[in-house]
Amino acid sequence: MRVIVTGGAGFIGSAVIRAIISDTDFEVLNLDCLTYAGNPDSLASIAGNDRYHFSRTDIRDMSAVREAVEGFRPDLIMHLAAETHVDRSIDGPADFILTNVVGTANLLEAARAYWAGLDKDAKTRFRFHHVSTDEVFGSLGSEGQFSETTPYAPNSPYSASKAGSDHLARAWYETYGLPVVTSNCSNNYGPCQFPEKLIPLIILNALEGKKLPVYGTGENVRDWLHVEDHARALIAIATRGRPGETYCVGGNEERKNIDVVRTVCAILDELAPDSPHRPHSGLITFVTDRPGHDARYAIDASKIERELGWRPRESFESGIRKTVEWYLDNRSWWERVRAGAYRGERLGLAGAV
Repeated sequence: MRVIVTGGAGFIGSAVIRAIISDTDFEVLNLDCLTYAGNPDSLASIAGNDRYHFSRTDIRDMSAVREAVEGFRPDLIMHLAAETHVDRSIDGPADFILTNVVGTANLLEAARAYWAGLDKDAKTRFRFHHVSTDEVFGSLGSEGQFSETTPYAPNSPYSASKAGSDHLARAWYETYGLPVVTSNCSNNYGPCQFPEKLIPLIILNALEGKKLPVYGTGENVRDWLHVEDHARALIAIATRGRPGETYCVGGNEERKNIDVVRTVCAILDELAPDSPHRPHSGLITFVTDRPGHDARYAIDASKIERELGWRPRESFESGIRKTVEWYLDNRSWWERVRAGAYRGERLGLAGAV
């Protein structure tokens, strides 16, 4: 099987490519334009594999997307390329609309044109997998979970742009018959995550003795999913999911943000006993909340478990320890990021009141 993965140098995309190369015999083309969040270092372990190929392609460039699709002739497109950082979407929403909405439309159109020219058997085999987020559903109260039938109610420019892309994917299935499958996941964490996100930001700030910023009172709840579990889920959905269907993927590991931060601090206290900043919890600092910050996310992942047999292998306790260990063992990876694309500054306060 020949697979195009868009955004394959990003956090989740690189985990998907590593899993494809290690667990299957598929050939992969990574389409990534290498923005601040795209990091070829995350693919170092498989970069020399003869089944891995890379094209520096911007999905906002329709002609480049068409050329890549027609040239590689995939059996499957896994679309993960996106602007994903909520705080950045508050400061600059235009990039999110262009990449997440226009870029997705470009990919769908390129895929449709390619698919229309395939023979009958190849048409039947082809899939377009659109990868999205649970944030399109908005915010939950103290009870309940998101499912595949939850109405959309996005609250940030990021989640609105992803909701728009989800609707495009559905429309290309319903209108043109393009065999599209969609997935919506909960919060990911694990190796190679860009350090603007909560867990790597807390780990790295703690190691450097910087403040550990917690939005509001830290009571916001997220369902945490280890990225390698998510990668396995995405491959299952892409290869065995039913066209026209949506699959929600979650870890069933709800935690308050403040509890996540305290857990990371406790693990660092244990694993970095020589740190001059112990106890690291003393660095916790509550800061102005993000505008429109959703209170709680939780995923009902029973459909993917029932239909595709997927379950997470990592508990939050096992996954977060492995994650902290990875950052401790891979200082060169994150030091290069901190020296260039992101230095730990606070984003997303534009328009705050």
